[in-house]
Amino acid sequence: MATAPISRKLNLTRDQLAAFLTDQQQIRQFELLFSVVDELQVITGTDFEYQADNAAATANEALSQITSLAQESSISSASAENKANQVLELLAKLTAAVEALQMAPPPREFKRSRYGSFYDTTTQTATAINTATAITFDSTDLSRGVYLGSPASRIYVDSEGIYNFDTSFQLDKTTGGTAVFDFWFSINGVDVTNSGSRIAIQGNNAEIFSSLNHFFDLKSGDYVELMFSVTDLSVELKTFPAAAPHPGIPSIILTVNNNIEGVQ
Repeated sequence: MATAPISRKLNLTRDQLAAFLTDQQQIRQFELLFSVVDELQVITGTDFEYQADNAAATANEALSQITSLAQESSISSASAENKANQVLELLAKLTAAVEALQMAPPPREFKRSRYGSFYDTTTQTATAINTATAITFDSTDLSRGVYLGSPASRIYVDSEGIYNFDTSFQLDKTTGGTAVFDFWFSINGVDVTNSGSRIAIQGNNAEIFSSLNHFFDLKSGDYVELMFSVTDLSVELKTFPAAAPHPGIPSIILTVNNNIEGVQ
């Protein structure tokens, strides 16, 4: 809900003000207040709009009454003191309303969410044991400010923020025995400290599904890669085609979002 602006512009002359104000100091105070009120802009913001609404309504009410007093055709000497007191009360009321509007905090700027959803429909294998290998993606499901780069292992972000990288992958082993699959994250080509995970997989056709997530504080233009290595080339990131009753199974799925910080 947006706060209604103070819509009344007074434009009173000094002669009109002098009809019910007792000295030049009061006239100057009113003229300053009128100028400030006329320049106030519409205020919005969920955290303080109720307070600003009330302040604007109070100012409008005070200005309406002041206009009525100022534009009376005549004021008798018997009521002059009473009118002056009314105006002084309105002056205090209007001053408080203006100060409330001026001291209200600026509207909170909400960040537009950035997100991306990516997956790969191919089976991925390492070309050498105990060697860092970047996982690639061939499909983008959704994307806004988070996108695939070149090579297709790089996930770029276009805005600064804290991002949640949530991934799941399907492992398989095509021969007997036991082998180790190590997984970790890299940012701008540098391995992320303590981001690694290890899975020991045993036996032929021993499918394993695993998932994990990490938070990263990224700058605009940074990129993240998902890395792996194996102790045996029979370990692979496996994809399975759709077959009733299940849909296709990607070898890797990654979702990224930065809605951790909603405002700045």
